[in-house]
Amino acid sequence: MTGKTIDSYGKPIEPRASSERIFDNSFKIAAKAFAIAICLLIIWIIFQVFSQAIPAIKEFGLGFISNTPWDPIRDVFGLWPSIFGTLVSSALALLIAVPIGIGVAIFLSEDYIPSGIQRVFVFLVELLAAIPSVVYGLWGLFVLVPFLKPVGVTRPSMLPAALILSIMILPMISAISRDALSNVSKDMRQAAIGLGATRWETILQVVIPAASSGIIGGIMLALGRALGETMAIVMLIGNSNQVSTSLLQPATTISALIANQFAEAQGLQVSALMYAAFVLAVITLIVNILAQIVVKQLQKI
Repeated sequence: MTGKTIDSYGKPIEPRASSERIFDNSFKIAAKAFAIAICLLIIWIIFQVFSQAIPAIKEFGLGFISNTPWDPIRDVFGLWPSIFGTLVSSALALLIAVPIGIGVAIFLSEDYIPSGIQRVFVFLVELLAAIPSVVYGLWGLFVLVPFLKPVGVTRPSMLPAALILSIMILPMISAISRDALSNVSKDMRQAAIGLGATRWETILQVVIPAASSGIIGGIMLALGRALGETMAIVMLIGNSNQVSTSLLQPATTISALIANQFAEAQGLQVSALMYAAFVLAVITLIVNILAQIVVKQLQKI
């Protein structure tokens, strides 16, 4: 007996050099340190926002979330119109972007076009994510709003804001969904076709369910992006502190409210805006926790 470890092919495995072990251990320590540092940074940011929001929390309590008025002159603040606008704009953006994004992902992962052309389309779709938010806002203001005039859009409102938001989150959904679909084993596809399934039956009944955890993860990440988007929304939503069921009426979001008012805020208004930021952070945190739960549940299926 030589005492050497044997691999699956019957060949002895040579022990690693001490320099390799030192490098591996150093990498593990560094990775753990950076992970802990990121967690501490997030906790520190949330703590700072919360500490600045304490005066408003003491003054308004949980009623801040359900109240409507926002009047800095009388120090009366309520966040419900902003919460409503944030949730509605994000939901509309997802409603538009999810089917388009998944459709694009299927088109770019199922060899419908030659690989060279496919790479060009993949690059162009992902390039949408690199366009600055303010450029989307300007394009929406000077191109999209006039284009929507026949349907009743005459000014910045919820509809153009949601449409721009859907375009902004589309690359995230399509890119992550494409990766998830591409990673589905070819054996599963061939087995389905061998059992008599058509191409679309294979895609809808085999490939998409197998990639569902990745697709849902991409959708949830896109939702987190939509909830916190600021500049384009500020330019397109109208920034009106009201709750309206009409998509043609101006509205506001939490991020737009903070961006519009923080520069000139004073006294209790600063604390109220910090309270609003804390509420947005909590909403985003809840969305990410739900995303992790959904993905883990789907991975068990």
